[in-house]
Amino acid sequence: MAYFLKKTNNKKGTYLQIYESFYEPERGHTAHRSFKAIGYVHELIEAGIEDPIAHYKEEVIKLNQIRKEEKNTKKTKQISDETPEKLLGYFPLKNINDKLNVKNYIDLMQSVTGYRFNVFEMMSALIYARAVFPCSKSKTFEEVVPKLMENCSFSLNQLYSGLEYIGLEYEKIIEIYNHQLQQLYPFDTSHSYFDCTNFYFEIDKEDDFKRKGPSKENRHDPIVGMGLLLDANQIPVGMKLYPGNESEKPVIRNIIDDLKKRHNISGKTIQVADKGLNCAENIFHALKAGDGYIFSKSVKQLPETERTWVLLDNDYKEVKNKDGQLLYKIKECVDDFAYDIKMENGRKKTVLFREKRVVTYNPKLAEKQLFEIDRLIEKARELKSSQAKKSEYGECSKYVTFVSGNKDGEETDGKIIVRMNNKAIEKSRSLAGYNLLVTSETKMNANDIYEAYHNLWRIEESFRIMKSQLDARPVYLQKKETITGHFLICYLTVLLTRIFQFKVLGNKYCSEELFNFFKGFKVAKISDKKYINMSKLSNFIIELTEKTNLPLTSYFLSDGEIKKMLSHRF
Repeated sequence: MAYFLKKTNNKKGTYLQIYESFYEPERGHTAHRSFKAIGYVHELIEAGIEDPIAHYKEEVIKLNQIRKEEKNTKKTKQISDETPEKLLGYFPLKNINDKLNVKNYIDLMQSVTGYRFNVFEMMSALIYARAVFPCSKSKTFEEVVPKLMENCSFSLNQLYSGLEYIGLEYEKIIEIYNHQLQQLYPFDTSHSYFDCTNFYFEIDKEDDFKRKGPSKENRHDPIVGMGLLLDANQIPVGMKLYPGNESEKPVIRNIIDDLKKRHNISGKTIQVADKGLNCAENIFHALKAGDGYIFSKSVKQLPETERTWVLLDNDYKEVKNKDGQLLYKIKECVDDFAYDIKMENGRKKTVLFREKRVVTYNPKLAEKQLFEIDRLIEKARELKSSQAKKSEYGECSKYVTFVSGNKDGEETDGKIIVRMNNKAIEKSRSLAGYNLLVTSETKMNANDIYEAYHNLWRIEESFRIMKSQLDARPVYLQKKETITGHFLICYLTVLLTRIFQFKVLGNKYCSEELFNFFKGFKVAKISDKKYINMSKLSNFIIELTEKTNLPLTSYFLSDGEIKKMLSHRF
């Protein structure tokens, strides 16, 4: 509170001390204590101080001035080179990551490397940073990692070295995570979902890994392909990267074989994939391995007899919602279907497979497809009337024919003329809204087959999370191992998010709600042990507060409450 000079008279003389007053909360009033013992007045005079009382009164005045300045400084606190903002939304991912106890295994892996930083700590920091604020690795190191609640002790060079190391060992790291997940949240491999995508690079030069190929964004940059396998609950089981110019169709065979060996997945796995991976070799390979499949098939490419069966109204069963509105119509059949398979010697062999075919008609899908067909037809008519070049037709060229003809429109060997292909138009319009699924599971209920296939959107959502929420592309890294390390970080972020979403929260919230929380839950440090909550209140935060009994809605948060969040166990 304040300093003062205390004078005590006794037999030896007047004794001087500087005292300070302070508030004692237990007693509820001001108390005093000795700050500095000075000595007897006569001894101080002998030591050369002419007027000790006046001298030390001046010192007390200076001490009080210093204290006053310190008080004023605290009141008008200056900014520092460290931001008070802290990113805390990643704490559910940290809770799960810590609970899996992966650190011990990765520490053992690291023991042979000689690294002077902790690989698991670095990897975890990158996972959390990816969830709360995805950006380049250098920006992550400089701007995001310092805002995490834990102090991370690695340099930028060590970050790149660690990224290269985990990229080199990415399959082992996924295997460790899967082993630990099986103890707490076992995988359901009764059927699995598989799909592929690719990621482009902001560079021109190709190498053995980054190859120019058909980018999903229609870009001409080098790309890397990724295959992703999910279990029946849409939890990621494995990831495989491959050069961007390779076909996706053989990848499904290699990944599933590799994953079943690496993760001791036994029993029958039903592979669920879209028509892009539906080929005779994949079907043959799945059956040979004792697995099954559910693939979609283009109704436009069906033989005439099968297409006729699709369009016949008989045997369709209607599926309606609780309000009686038609959701879709469905019918099925089981038969032997011929496939031409390319054998190891290069020759083709026709093989019969016993399959169930499930066809559905969805009125909303039909409406959407008819709109797109009409748009392309209209565009083709406009191009035809303006005598556009053949190269300008693009996708709508399937609704026209190009023939040589004279000025009267008669076919000759002369000028190219354009005619509307009414047969193609009629075929497209008649098949709008229909979708065909082929499966080896002949005893499986048709509606279960339909539901299993339509859950494939989850894997597409996983790719979308990587590309949008986690900003996995474009990729600026150069080395194959650091690129793989980057995608491993994205994969593990999706994995922990999915565990939180499905296993902890029971699939009650969409991915967007989770990432809004990860990115938006922030605090600001206002003193050594106190924070203020800067997050915007949402239903998700309210419900997560009720589930965890954590003070997520409190405006003021203590250091202990923050630590409680970071160490929480679901």
